[in-house]
Amino acid sequence: MGEGWRFRLLGPLEVRHDGTVLPIAAAKQRVLIAVLALAGGEPVPAERLIECLWGDEPPITARNTLKNYVLRLRRTFQVDSGLLATSAAGYRLDIDRDAVDVHRFQDAIKTAKHDEASLDEALALWQGQPLADVPSDVLHREVVPGLMALRLAAREHRVDLDLNRGRHRELVDELLVLATENPLREGIWARLMLALYRSGRPAEALDAYRRAGEVLAEELGVDPGPELKKLHQAVLTRDPALTITGKRATVPRQLPAATAHFVGRNAELAGLSARLPATPLMVISAIAGTAGVGKTTLAVHWGHQHADRFPDGQLYVNLRGFGGTPVQPATAVRGFLTALGQANVPTEPDDQFALYRSLLAERRMLVVLDNARDADQVRPLLPGTAGCVVLVTSRDQLAGLVALDGAVPLTLDLFTHDEARDMLVRRLGDRVEHEQAAVDELIEACARLPIALNIVAAQAVLNPTRPLAALAEELRDARRRLDVLGSVADVRTVFSWSYQALSAEAARVFRLLGLHPGPDIGRDAAADLAALDLDRTDAALAELTRAHLVTEHAGRHTMHDLLRSYAADQARDDDRPAALRRVVDYYLHTAHAADRAMDPHRRLAQFDPPGPDTHPTPIPDAAAAMTWFDAEDLNLVAAQQLAVDHGWHGAVWQLAWEVSGYHLRRGRRHDRVAMWRAAADAAEQLGDPIVRLRVLRLLGRAYADVGRHEEAREQLELALAVAEQAHDLEQQAHTHVTLAIAGERHADYRWSLTHALQACQLFEQIDRPVWKADALNLAGWMSAKLGEYDATYDYCGESLTIYRDRGDTEAEATVLDSLALAYRLDGRHRESVDHYQQALVLFRRHGVTNEIAQALDNMAQAHLALGEREQARAAWQEALEVYRRQDDVQNADLIQERLDALW
Repeated sequence: MGEGWRFRLLGPLEVRHDGTVLPIAAAKQRVLIAVLALAGGEPVPAERLIECLWGDEPPITARNTLKNYVLRLRRTFQVDSGLLATSAAGYRLDIDRDAVDVHRFQDAIKTAKHDEASLDEALALWQGQPLADVPSDVLHREVVPGLMALRLAAREHRVDLDLNRGRHRELVDELLVLATENPLREGIWARLMLALYRSGRPAEALDAYRRAGEVLAEELGVDPGPELKKLHQAVLTRDPALTITGKRATVPRQLPAATAHFVGRNAELAGLSARLPATPLMVISAIAGTAGVGKTTLAVHWGHQHADRFPDGQLYVNLRGFGGTPVQPATAVRGFLTALGQANVPTEPDDQFALYRSLLAERRMLVVLDNARDADQVRPLLPGTAGCVVLVTSRDQLAGLVALDGAVPLTLDLFTHDEARDMLVRRLGDRVEHEQAAVDELIEACARLPIALNIVAAQAVLNPTRPLAALAEELRDARRRLDVLGSVADVRTVFSWSYQALSAEAARVFRLLGLHPGPDIGRDAAADLAALDLDRTDAALAELTRAHLVTEHAGRHTMHDLLRSYAADQARDDDRPAALRRVVDYYLHTAHAADRAMDPHRRLAQFDPPGPDTHPTPIPDAAAAMTWFDAEDLNLVAAQQLAVDHGWHGAVWQLAWEVSGYHLRRGRRHDRVAMWRAAADAAEQLGDPIVRLRVLRLLGRAYADVGRHEEAREQLELALAVAEQAHDLEQQAHTHVTLAIAGERHADYRWSLTHALQACQLFEQIDRPVWKADALNLAGWMSAKLGEYDATYDYCGESLTIYRDRGDTEAEATVLDSLALAYRLDGRHRESVDHYQQALVLFRRHGVTNEIAQALDNMAQAHLALGEREQARAAWQEALEVYRRQDDVQNADLIQERLDALW
């Protein structure tokens, strides 16, 4: 029931049924409807209705009068007699939440951070002052201010998005109104100053600062805050940074370099250009064709030709749909988000895709999705709104993309004979004119396939004194031919001919590169793969690059799929196992070094040192570690799969361990789950109970972090059962700790507390005081969340004593932080501030920046509860600076909102 009902409260009250407005003339009926609609289908007790109808002084006959109002309202709702229901809990409207504009607004706001469409949808619901014609002092006191605050925050977010897009001139009038309506909100004055300055009106920006200062002085007796003062100084000095749209918008330029010898394809280039929209439309072109025909070259060349049409940049990804492991859309979108400047990527793939579409909304960008397997791999990566051009290349015709997504097909054929000849002229100059017969033979031997022609041209360039006729003769005599492309019978011959011309060492490196599991390779990994020193590796890679058998970009090397397949076929059987094991060990041991650089205290017991043939890349610090992990992420996942395929079970679970910390920092929690699932299978094969316990526990933790709570509990309870069966008290205790953490992720604090206390008992039993202190602190934290503050003080007090006796000041800081939280929730705000200050001294000593920012945020809230606004402002200001240094946009925005709301 109630399917056709709609209630508008964000403005004058309006009730509709199947599109027809019902007249609600009586004032008390409007109040009654408003209260029931705000409940969103939940029952409202009679006492609450009476309070909203009459305030603090209801008449003696209030209950009977309420019943009469309800009866009249039922008559008003006579088209749906069951709409207004009565129960022991009170009265309720039998409606869904989304029948009420207030709830639709609140739900849209929750996703507006990463979905611009939701933000605009939320703001469009407003038709004026909420409950404008509903005469209830209680509702206007308790409900309206919160709605207005949410709307204001949403409007500010909309303004920030528009400022970042350079729409400052259009925003000035709106910001003038907002500043008049909210004169004590410094964030609005700052936005107005910025919009005025960027509009070429610096004097008015300074005047806005003056007016803001006057209002703050008159109303609150305070000066403008640090941010507003800093902006004022920047305007005075005409700081060049102010001309940037907020935080500098990242403009990615990801297209690979265009080839210097591009020829032909005039009709195809013209066809792509003809599809450029004069109006904002999204255009998708699906470029299909056989392997090596030049699909990528065409897309990249066209993209560089029209770079000026895409001022917001270009995104490019090789989806590896054919040859190697295809790139998952979720992996590709994370790379795009990083390129677009997003330091904090959402955990869930759906949220990542939504954020990607939001960032591309109203931008003019080129998106090149190269080497796609099928439409399903492409579809999640399509922008959601107009303005972008998407080029998709594939060996598949992508019929689904054409039929369902409006893609325009373009099939790329082999070069014509003239185009092939033109390409050789570009590469070889007059030699072509002097030996036309040999050139014709070379073209036919290459079957007019661009990749084969490039390789032949490279050989001719490398042998400038050898006649082209001699090269044609060598190619004619090549022994092995393989039809790998249907009608293109001789391309393998071209590869073999070029391969035979390599030095022995370069040929061996070429073969082994075909075995490498990832999309590209760095020189250190290539050296271990081939068991060579770096100088010899560099020489071999340079020779392969000159011969066009590998492509080098920014110090990394990759191969065309056809060449990778050919190289792998040439690899000798006795090379394969040892080479693959060396490269897996390279990734494992460098990941170990990188993980230690990021977290020196996170150690893996019984981790064997690298063997004599493994030379990990030196990782000097945490920044270098993150850079290395960013470059090698896909290779690390591929290396684990390679270890799975070869039954190297130890490497499988150890890679999961070493990469886990990086995946947490980058928000790649689903990748973390996948790696730990592979590790769990490997642990079963190893038969080592300690490894199995560790893997089960960490897989459970990974499941908990992605919200898969039932699976988390299943794995952790299995780990606990295995530990109990083995009578391993230490592993039982550690598993109870992880169960407690998993429960905390699910907000099941009572369950978590039970496991934390069981861990305490076991650590006590086996005399592990430091681990017991960890569990005690966890128990204290859960008790604080449950409101059991005396228990928190007892648990944390005991934990603090242990840490202080051991001199572990970093752990001491975490307990002080737990105590400070409990004091704040307990209303003991002065003690909370004191403990946060003690914790901050120790956090700063150890450089634990994330903990510093969180403690400052919590301490500011305690200061505010004490009425200490300036101290709160100072703490939040410092927290904001810490988050900005970390490029933690989400938390920085949250702190900025708190600063803006601090009157």
